[in-house]
Amino acid sequence: MTMRWRPGPIFIILAIAAFIPLLDQVLPAKMQLSEAIRGVFLYAILALGLNVVTGYAGLLNLGIAAFMAIGAYTFGILTCEIYPFQLGFWPAIALTIPIGALAGFILGAPTLGLRGDYLAIVTLGFGEIVQDVLKNLDVVTKGTQGINPLPAPNFGGGEWTAEDEYKWYYLFFVLLVLTVLAIRNLERSRLGRAWFSIREDEIASRSMGIRVERIKMIAFATAAAIAAFAGGLSASVLSSTGEPSNYDFQISILALCIVIVGGIGSIAGVLVGALVMVGLNSIVLVKATAWMAAHGIGGQGNVLLSPNNWKYLIFGLALILAVRLKPNGLLPPRIERAHK
Repeated sequence: MTMRWRPGPIFIILAIAAFIPLLDQVLPAKMQLSEAIRGVFLYAILALGLNVVTGYAGLLNLGIAAFMAIGAYTFGILTCEIYPFQLGFWPAIALTIPIGALAGFILGAPTLGLRGDYLAIVTLGFGEIVQDVLKNLDVVTKGTQGINPLPAPNFGGGEWTAEDEYKWYYLFFVLLVLTVLAIRNLERSRLGRAWFSIREDEIASRSMGIRVERIKMIAFATAAAIAAFAGGLSASVLSSTGEPSNYDFQISILALCIVIVGGIGSIAGVLVGALVMVGLNSIVLVKATAWMAAHGIGGQGNVLLSPNNWKYLIFGLALILAVRLKPNGLLPPRIERAHK
């Protein structure tokens, strides 16, 4: 009996994404998607981190944006010319991972005994604290000004600029693929099975000898490391950390929406959820606004005819429809599909 290889949804999604720049070569400038899809990649990496702690370990984290901010400011401090380090892109982006993991340990240590709503409130508070610290510690973080300019990657041909759109696209694509592979391996490992066990029944997990506190701590640290990594990438492509309020509660909610809409605990679901939620904002609404402006529809005087003013209404409707019609997400994990 011969076994046939069948490409899974993750492979199909990533394979399609790899050819988007080639498609842009034949599309008019107004229809090109590479820059918008690059933002989808960034939020997919962030949501993959949240999926580890919420989807795998079952711990509701509403402060994932705080770790993204920690990664962005870590990258800024390690690379900007106003600081003594000036490590360059690759060493700094690599160091965001252990520093983010350390921040995850710091948050995880006092919260291991909390579950459900209590844990959500603590992580929400942590996100607000990080914002205030970054804003008021202006001696180090430059307060609301942000840290800039920040370096882009350099592969021997000079530092990249915003015009090197396709280079940025494939860099983010490759880093997303590596993140997916790393999380996929964790999912199939003994650690991943322990996360799933805790999510399903913590008491039973303890009775089977699983060290629940230690496994939860690793989940927090892993999610924080991935989120900090995403923050470093965001700061680099923008050449600035931006102000601390850029990493507010809305970022955490958007990441959570991506996980819920795509399918909690599903890597492929997170990729689809990122495309739906981020693509809706950066592709559909942007293109719709441009089309309406080109045809003389709407304007600054009519708020009802501006698609951007309907953004949160559309987000809310998308969530309601997703939870109502697809309660397990658009692409739930295989175990969920098997129970349907």
